[in-house]
Amino acid sequence: MPYDSEHRPDPEKLLRQVQAEERSKHWGRLKIFLGYASRVGKSFRMFDEGRRRMSRGQDVVIGSIQTKITPDFEHLLRDLEIIPSIKTNVAGRTYDVLDIPAILKRRPQICLVDELGYDNPPGSRNRHRWQDVRELLRNGIKVVTAVNLQHITEQQDAIEKITGKRAAQTVPESFIHTADEIEVVDLPPGELQKRDASGVGLDSRRLGELRELALLLAAEVVEKQLQDYLHSHGIAPVGGSQERILVCITPRSNAKAMLESGRRNADRFHCELLALYVQQKGLSDSDQAALEAHIELARSVGAEVHSLEVQDSVTAIVEFARARGVTQLFVGHSIPGGWQGVLSRNSLDRLINATHWMDVRIFPHSVPE
Repeated sequence: MPYDSEHRPDPEKLLRQVQAEERSKHWGRLKIFLGYASRVGKSFRMFDEGRRRMSRGQDVVIGSIQTKITPDFEHLLRDLEIIPSIKTNVAGRTYDVLDIPAILKRRPQICLVDELGYDNPPGSRNRHRWQDVRELLRNGIKVVTAVNLQHITEQQDAIEKITGKRAAQTVPESFIHTADEIEVVDLPPGELQKRDASGVGLDSRRLGELRELALLLAAEVVEKQLQDYLHSHGIAPVGGSQERILVCITPRSNAKAMLESGRRNADRFHCELLALYVQQKGLSDSDQAALEAHIELARSVGAEVHSLEVQDSVTAIVEFARARGVTQLFVGHSIPGGWQGVLSRNSLDRLINATHWMDVRIFPHSVPE
């Protein structure tokens, strides 16, 4: 499908803008305390947040408590109203389920919900606790909740590589991205090891890797908040707070070096790797075969491949990069002489001048032109 390089209203963006405006008017706000491992103190921070808000005169209730109550917690919970959860036993397993009707009838300003990643038993009003929270938000109740990184669905593969374990109960990352505020409970790995008498079974290096993943996820949420704000105020977004790498491939580009470098950087930053090519008419059989081989290579390294069918390749590449929040752009060029293909010397200059918000890396073509 041709890429429209003209500045026309994007129906999907307009729809998202309308939905965001409706949500801001009627929905409650969501704050998430994100822990990178057990026992970092996310539940303590959540209940302390509730205590502080109550001291400022806000109407706060507790919808669920899953944490073992220690003397420190007793101090936090002493003055907070608790709406008892519904205890249900299914197949020998006891579930604590949010009493949604009771909370809606009480209609507090803020509801504290511990352990967002829990599942409800079969036959419940909602299958998952995050869906319970969404129902409260939809009814205008603010929610402050807590969840550990290992309970986020899309993080399971990365978590398993680090810990060797997968969580049975998870929250989709798309719901995490709807948060109005996210705060990483950032305890240094060494301090966590001292605090965890039973032992998380992870050394400082692996705890550090989990911590990095949590910080990157929080950065994604903050970036989405920024992009939503810019779209809602008619401001064109430029770049992003989260790294994204775009590799522009042509028949003559050194695609292997570009994509391997892009893959290494994407793994380092835990970010998206995109590949883009501009469709050209009249390619020779050898150039067409080379381009197809490069596209296949891009897919093999896990890049998300896109194509553009445009007259002005520079403008289209810049607009695509801006729309996707690209921060690193990899392009190929024949240094001596110059292949007059997708990017001539003049085109390369235009591209560099138009992408001041990102890093541009230039790779020499793999063969003399």
